[in-house]
Amino acid sequence: MGYAEILKTFPLLAKISDEDLLELAGVLEERRFSAGEDILKEGDTGSEMYILIDGTVDVIRTTVYGDHFICATLDGSMHCVFGEMAMIDNDKRSATVRAKTDCKTLVIDDIRFNHFLDHRPQAGVELLRFISMNLVRNIRIENANLNLVFQALIEEIEEG
Repeated sequence: MGYAEILKTFPLLAKISDEDLLELAGVLEERRFSAGEDILKEGDTGSEMYILIDGTVDVIRTTVYGDHFICATLDGSMHCVFGEMAMIDNDKRSATVRAKTDCKTLVIDDIRFNHFLDHRPQAGVELLRFISMNLVRNIRIENANLNLVFQALIEEIEEG
């Protein structure tokens, strides 16, 4: 199956034309990672976004005390991306993404991404909508996590 056919399986990319998907597929690079390998490292500067095609990854954050915790597990069936924030703003990675199993990803860097947006604006709108939906989902998860931490802190204060 070619990259364009793989991208067609992503519900949030359904509005992108076949021609635009072929163009997008042409600027993606396939990268494979072995189980246990870090794909992204928290704190590193990044400029690439990854589309998870096959396999499972853990998204790992570091606490202020240096402890690591898994805040999400993603698999290829979820039609997800990661690394999109650093690709957009060229800032530091907010988490480590580690391959839990052997993984296949499609990667685009900020230069190719911006070129695609400039030359395929209608498809770019849909691609940005896809990225925005992913970011919104992540913010909602983080808000729920913050609520749990806040509740635990209140309970700890009230108990003692």
